[in-house]
Amino acid sequence: MDTLENIVEFKASPQIRAKLLEYGTVKQFVSGETILRENSYIKSIPIVISGSVGVIRTEEDGREIMLYYIKAGESCIMSFLGGMHDEMSKVKAVAEDNASILFIPVDKINTLIREFPEWLDYIFRLYHKRFEELLEVINAVAFKKMDERILDSIKKKSQVQQSNVITITHEQLANELGTARVVVSRLLKQLEEMKVIELGRNKITLL
Repeated sequence: MDTLENIVEFKASPQIRAKLLEYGTVKQFVSGETILRENSYIKSIPIVISGSVGVIRTEEDGREIMLYYIKAGESCIMSFLGGMHDEMSKVKAVAEDNASILFIPVDKINTLIREFPEWLDYIFRLYHKRFEELLEVINAVAFKKMDERILDSIKKKSQVQQSNVITITHEQLANELGTARVVVSRLLKQLEEMKVIELGRNKITLL
């Protein structure tokens, strides 16, 4: 089984890695499985060991928007903040592909901060990265055309999954971008005609 010891992206000392494995519990998720639901209390902090996780915000009318992805060695800063303040989650987390995740109980977070100053640095670095990613989302919604947003989303998924072929339906892509499926289908067809992508059954190939 994958552990934090063999994750290059998780830049931490052997001591804190050992402590995290002592405190935590590893769970496996399949692609598309919900890891955290909105409006649920956060009892543990996830650290992705392998695979990737999408963090999504859902509006009251059911529309969704993808906020950012969590890759191996990373965690969700919103889980940190919500868990430490005993608040309900404002986002949903879904496995982008098969994922192995280490869950750290929230009551161990302050202990880790006291014992390992680098743990606090890890949290701040995550906060900085997520803040920049959220600014990108705001910039895309405010200033980019939908075809640009679709192509950006496909490229980002390709990078996260480390493959130029991503498995996703037009409906799923539309939900993540907060728009209608018919709009996404029309623009995907245009991108295919421009030889930028190739469409298949429930999959998109980035050319």
